[in-house]
Amino acid sequence: MKRIFLSLITLVLTIAAMGQTLNVKVGQVTYQFPATQTGEMAYENGTTLTIMGRTFNLADIDAMTVDEASVTDNQVVVTYDGTSATVTIAGNVAQYVTPTISGAHVSIEQTNTEAIDDDEITYVLSGTTSDGEFALSGSYKCTVSLAGVTLTNPSGAAINITNGKRIQISAKKDTENTLADGSGGSQKACVYSKGQIQLQGNGTLNVVGNTKHAIKSGDYITVKNLTLNITSAVGDGINCEEYFLMKSGTVSISGTGDDGIQCDLGGDASTGEIVATETVDAHDDEDSGNVYIEGGTLNITVTADAAKGIKSEGDLKISDGTFTIKTTGGGAWDSDDLKTKASSCLSADGNTTISGGTLSLTSTGAGGKGINGDGAFTATGGNVTIKTSGNAVVASSSGSLSTVSSSSQLDRYSSDYKSSPKGLKIDGTITISDNAVISVTTTGAGGEGIEGKTSIDITGGQVTVVATDDAINASTNTETNGSGDLTISGGYVYARSTGNDGIDSNGNCYIKGGLVYAIGTSSPEVAIDANTEDRKQLYVQGGTLIAIGGIESGASLSQSCYSTNSWSKNTWYALTVGNDTFAFQTPSSGGSSIVVSAASQPTLKSGVTVSSGTVIFDGNAYTDASISGGSSVSLSSYSGGSGMGPGGMGGGGMGGGFGPGGMH
Repeated sequence: MKRIFLSLITLVLTIAAMGQTLNVKVGQVTYQFPATQTGEMAYENGTTLTIMGRTFNLADIDAMTVDEASVTDNQVVVTYDGTSATVTIAGNVAQYVTPTISGAHVSIEQTNTEAIDDDEITYVLSGTTSDGEFALSGSYKCTVSLAGVTLTNPSGAAINITNGKRIQISAKKDTENTLADGSGGSQKACVYSKGQIQLQGNGTLNVVGNTKHAIKSGDYITVKNLTLNITSAVGDGINCEEYFLMKSGTVSISGTGDDGIQCDLGGDASTGEIVATETVDAHDDEDSGNVYIEGGTLNITVTADAAKGIKSEGDLKISDGTFTIKTTGGGAWDSDDLKTKASSCLSADGNTTISGGTLSLTSTGAGGKGINGDGAFTATGGNVTIKTSGNAVVASSSGSLSTVSSSSQLDRYSSDYKSSPKGLKIDGTITISDNAVISVTTTGAGGEGIEGKTSIDITGGQVTVVATDDAINASTNTETNGSGDLTISGGYVYARSTGNDGIDSNGNCYIKGGLVYAIGTSSPEVAIDANTEDRKQLYVQGGTLIAIGGIESGASLSQSCYSTNSWSKNTWYALTVGNDTFAFQTPSSGGSSIVVSAASQPTLKSGVTVSSGTVIFDGNAYTDASISGGSSVSLSSYSGGSGMGPGGMGGGGMGGGFGPGGMH
C-alpha cells in the first residue's frame, strides 16, 4: 500500500511539474485529467482515489500514466474496432459520465442537469463495427458527433437515446458515416431519440432502418447542412412529433415501407405555429404537427401502397428548396375509415402553403396525387411541376381493389369507394397568386388536374394544366360546405382537358381578369362550364379569354365576346388586343369553336410564325409575342346563347344555340 501511495505522489508531482495529462485507465475506458485542472486528488482508506469529482476504486484501475496528450473539455470519444470499443473521457466531465461497455456495445449514463463550463457534452463516434451500438440516458442536452463511424447493431438501434432533451447529431465535415439496425429487435428506429433531434453538419450520414423507421424522434426534428441518405426503412424514412423543419442540406430517402417523412401531433391539441417575438424563439414549445421546408435539396421516392412522400398531421409550409418526390405505389383499403386511399407526394391534414422553392412531384400509382390536403392551399411563389399517370382505383363492398381505365366507369362508385388520380386535390379553398408557377399533367383515367372542394381563387401567377378529366374543377361536398365558385382575376391560366371541361365550376365561375386559355373536348363538354342546373352561371367580366370548345350556355357577358367556328389543329394563332399580342398553339383535339374576349375588340390570325416573346404554358403560348405571316380570322360577335344547361343543345351558341358549341 505504501508503494501505491508513493506512486500516486510521484504521478501528482509529475503532472504538476510538467503540465501534462494524467490518464486513468479502467478496462476499456480512459479518463484524461489535465494537470491545470486536477487540483487536489483525494486518496482515502487505501482503496479509493478521487480526481475532479470522479472517484475510482484502486482495484479497478488498470493503469495510470502521464503523457503530453491534449484534452478537449466536455468531450467523450467512442472508438469502435470490430468486436470491441474504447471510450476516452475528458476530466472536466468525468464525474457526470458513466459508460458500460460490452464488446462494441456502449451504453452511457449522463448525470449532469446543467451546462458544464458553459457547454454541453459532446460524444465523438468513430471506427467500424458490425455488432455494436451507442446508447445514452440522461436529462440534459448533448451533441453526438459522427466522425467517420460505421455502426451496425444486429439486435437493436444503432443509436438509442432515452434522454428527453435536445440531441444534436452532427456529421463532421468531410466524413461519411453509416448507421444500420437489425431486424430482430423491437426498436422504433435505427436512430432513435426520446427528445428533439437536430440533424446537422457538413458531412454525410447514411441510415438503414431494418425493423421500423430509419430516424425517429419523440419530439421535433430539424435538418441543417447535412447530407442525409436513407436508403431503406421498413416504416418511415423520418418520423417525428411536434414539428419537422428543414433549413438546408440534402436529404435523400428511398426504399421505405411507408412514408418518406411523417410528422404527427405530439399531444391532443395543437399549439399552432409559434412565431418568433422579442421574448420567444420561433417554434419554442411548439406542438403543431407542422412540416416546414425552408431550403436545401430533398429527394424522396416511396413505393408502398398509399404511401406519402411528406405527410403532416398539421400544416405543410414550403418557402424554399429543391424537391424531387416520386410515389409509385397503388391504392389501399382503409378498414378503419372504410374508404380507399392512395399515394401522394405531399399530404397535409391541415393547410398547405407554398411561397418559394422548385418542386417536381410525380405519382405513377393508381389513384396517386401530387398534392393532397384537407385544409386550404395557398401558393404565392415557387415553381411546382406535378405529373400523375395512374388510373383510378376502386373498391368493392368487401374492400377488394381494382383499377378502372375509363372515367365513365367511376360514376357507379360512391366517393369512399374510389380514388381518382389528381394533380392537386384540396378539400378547402385554393388560392393562387403573385409569382406562383404551377404546372400539372394528369394522364390516367379519371385524372383531374386541380380540384378544390370549396372554392378556387386565382389572382396571379401562372397555372398550366393538362388533364384527362376536368383540368380545373371547383366542386363542393357536404364536409366543406363551400360555394364551389371559381374566380380568375389575374395571372395566366391554361386549362386543357382531353376528355371533359377545361374549367368546371360547381358554383359560379367568374372571369374578371388575367389571361385565360381554356380547352374542352366536344359537346356536351365545353372549355368553361358553370353549374347552371343549380342556377349558377359563368360571368365574363374582364381579362383576356380564349376558349376552344365554347363556353357555358347562358353566360353573363359584361365584356364583349367574339367567336369563330373555323380553326385548325396544331396551329399557331395570334390574338392581338391593342398593342399586346398573345400567341398560342391550338391542340390536336377539342371542340369545333373558339370564343375570345378582351377589354377591346381583338384581332385573330392563324398560321403565324413566332420570332420572340415570353414563353408560358409549358411552351404552348407566348406573351409579348413578335409574329410574322399568317392569315386573318373573321370573328363574329358572341352573345352566349340560350342553350339548355351545361352542354345542353351543345352548351351555347350565337343567339339561338347554333354557334360555338352549338348543334354541330
